[in-house]
Amino acid sequence: ILEMVRGVNGMGLEVCCTLGMLNAEQAKQLKEAGLTAYNHNLDTSPEHYPKVITTRSYEDRLQTIANVRDAGISVCCGGILGLGEKETDRVGLLHVLATLPDHPESVPINALVAVEGTPLGDNPNEEGDIGNVSAFDMARMIATARIVMPRTMVRLSAGRLSFSDAEQYMMFSAGANSIFNGDKLLTTDNPEFDEDTRLFEKLGFVGKPAHAGPMVAPAETLGEVVITKVSRSEKQYA
Repeated sequence: ILEMVRGVNGMGLEVCCTLGMLNAEQAKQLKEAGLTAYNHNLDTSPEHYPKVITTRSYEDRLQTIANVRDAGISVCCGGILGLGEKETDRVGLLHVLATLPDHPESVPINALVAVEGTPLGDNPNEEGDIGNVSAFDMARMIATARIVMPRTMVRLSAGRLSFSDAEQYMMFSAGANSIFNGDKLLTTDNPEFDEDTRLFEKLGFVGKPAHAGPMVAPAETLGEVVITKVSRSEKQYA
């Protein structure tokens, strides 16, 4: 893995990995190899999390995020809509993300893609199916993330194949300014590269250069908006 990170970094590209739990030493090694960002989603609120995931705790995930941050790697951390959560759980997830010692550089907002062989995939009619996540649900989540984390790249992620070009445009207008590009997202399908290129040309979007952060909003430049963060010395609670 470290060799792969060095190789991609050597081509002048940003490198993002999703490798599960990391301890402090592993995070340090990845940073030294040239890792740009690390994806480790919280998925949902602390209250709903045990109903969906039992292999690791919420605190375990927060510790991995802390290890990544301490190593100087950008954090990519978001969640999934359609896990049977309530609206209060969606608010709870965003609250946790927005009150981390530093806002994640990237927050992916996913719509559940039910995979056969998993509990949600084998029970497609139960609450939490992708059919219960509308474009309006996604837009509300994205818009709220944009408000509470104004400098974060809010990423329209899994589930895009379920939404039309017009619905995706609404999500971009709500505040999404990033996507996962490529025809495969770990285990689920994603729009083909050429299809996304066509969409971006239609919408007039231009990709940012590698290693360049998001543009600063005019309101922030003029001092009309001041972004504050939780002090690193304050304890983190799930």
